[in-house]
Amino acid sequence: MPAKEKIIVALDVPDLSAGERLVKSLATHVGFFKVGLEFYSAAGPAAIAMVKQHGGKVFADLKLHDIPNTVAGAARALVRQGVDILDVHAAGGRAMLTAAAGAVREEAAKAGCRAPLLLAITVLTSLDGAALRSEVGIERELEEQVVHWARLAQDCGLDGVVASPREIKAIRKACGSDFIIVTPGVRPAGAALGDQRRVMTPAEALAEGSDYLVIGRPITASPDPVAAARAIAAEMDLTSR
Repeated sequence: MPAKEKIIVALDVPDLSAGERLVKSLATHVGFFKVGLEFYSAAGPAAIAMVKQHGGKVFADLKLHDIPNTVAGAARALVRQGVDILDVHAAGGRAMLTAAAGAVREEAAKAGCRAPLLLAITVLTSLDGAALRSEVGIERELEEQVVHWARLAQDCGLDGVVASPREIKAIRKACGSDFIIVTPGVRPAGAALGDQRRVMTPAEALAEGSDYLVIGRPITASPDPVAAARAIAAEMDLTSR
């Protein structure tokens, strides 16, 4: 797979026109576009339709987390909207994860389309071990918690997880080489960290074993987003040789 296909550009933008400008310029230079909570809240299903209209693939990063029936219904709706990847939060538990997996596959079969990849969110990259214990109330060590949720997701029939690059090796050891790992918290060397705490460069994340990299501001806030995306892909190509 070419390196550029492993780049998921985070469209963390306030409105449809801002997202469309980025998609039109970047569609042939990256693999996916992440439609997250901010963009989806602003534009709704039109955000997904716009990306698809311009030939892009969509990662619906809405981190679904609710009772099983509600999450299953939301997952079905996203399948009908044509997303290529969607995610739910592993903290929702076994019943919710199983309901989501069943709903995605059933809705895709009903529509006669390929089922999107279904991923589980583990521990947000804005959290560290101290925050996980003192603020969230989880006493496990951070890496142990990530692996626990990854194993649960795999057992419930999900395709992979979203996890910090710091936990990739542990997930690979626990879940094997076919389990998909999508990695946020990726910053080119010298880039500002923003609100991310557990980060790596694109080259480091690939070397650890990530399948896809979510990259936002280093591309979208660049004066030349296309040049930024190309530079990151070139760095990734060198790593994979």
